[in-house]
Amino acid sequence: MKPVRIVTLVAAILVPLAPSIVSAATKPTAQADPAQSAADQLVKHGAAGVQVRITRNGQTRTVQAGAAELNSTAPVSPDGVYRIGSMTKMFIATVVLQLVGEGKIDLDVPVQRYAPALLPDGDKITIRMLLQHTSGLYDYVNDLPTEADGQVFLDSRNRHYDLEELVKLATAKPLGFTPGSRMSYSNSNFIVAGLLIKAVTGKAWDDEIRNRITTPLGMNQTKAPGDDPLLPDPHAHGYVPVSGKPVDVTEWNTTMTGSAGSIISTTADVDRFLSALVGGRLATSAEFAQMTKTVPDPDGGNYGLGFQDNATSCGVTGWGHRGQISGYLSAGFMTLDGTRGVEMSVTTNAGEFPPGDLLGKLVDSGLCA
Repeated sequence: MKPVRIVTLVAAILVPLAPSIVSAATKPTAQADPAQSAADQLVKHGAAGVQVRITRNGQTRTVQAGAAELNSTAPVSPDGVYRIGSMTKMFIATVVLQLVGEGKIDLDVPVQRYAPALLPDGDKITIRMLLQHTSGLYDYVNDLPTEADGQVFLDSRNRHYDLEELVKLATAKPLGFTPGSRMSYSNSNFIVAGLLIKAVTGKAWDDEIRNRITTPLGMNQTKAPGDDPLLPDPHAHGYVPVSGKPVDVTEWNTTMTGSAGSIISTTADVDRFLSALVGGRLATSAEFAQMTKTVPDPDGGNYGLGFQDNATSCGVTGWGHRGQISGYLSAGFMTLDGTRGVEMSVTTNAGEFPPGDLLGKLVDSGLCA
């Protein structure tokens, strides 16, 4: 569930065509759309389907490639619902920062103050460390079944997990390093953050996201599905290789990802969320400034509070998050002035995940072209 690092390009996406003399009777050849070219390349190199939404100064366009389902010619819908994976972390961080603004949470206070029995090292780990992945907590995902486990993995897709159970998996192992000393991505941080929200508000993390974010913004296709394994229509199917054969993993119980990665959404809804966030409608300027305080990410770029940057070939920097969950890759980035944004979902087939540089091309083309 660690998001694939999207590698940006240092050169232009598309080399300009050499100048030529065109007669009055000849129409010039249209220049290829960089985003469409990038989406087509993803399908060529291992994606089943791609959907992209690009926003520029309030104007939106969409790009699709591949098919919604293997062995089908049905196109990918531009309005398709997908599993956003670790992009869920942006929503959790936003709720926590709203609670900071309400005086209910202090970012630099240990977790123990708000949830005394939650973590063995709760006196050493602050809220900021959770949201910035500097806590040292072991990533519980390492102990969950994977595609390599074959039938065990397939059977686990129907199982319900409580957040408390996932925290026990994380705390069964010692801290990886002294809290606050460095950054290491761990989904356990945001499982704890989900429980922290409940400890402070008395309500489940998904209820707080619905009440504070999705309902006020009219994000009608965005929710945490809980034990519901189905994706609403329209949606593209995601696949993983199990014993050398493609297995459709579109339907599964994602409580194993909980507050670290279980939300489903659409590119339009993610665009609406990012626009509201950078536009000051979800957090005050002081709270949002905390969200963009970063530490270096060993995988590249910089990581804030559930928020990461994405540099581009044209010098523009997008802010948002990437996501990865079985069968789906996703990303959502927007410039801090709200003028440029790109949101995408990539469904995988039975092969390897598409190369990270191709994913980077797609984000780059959306923010730059």
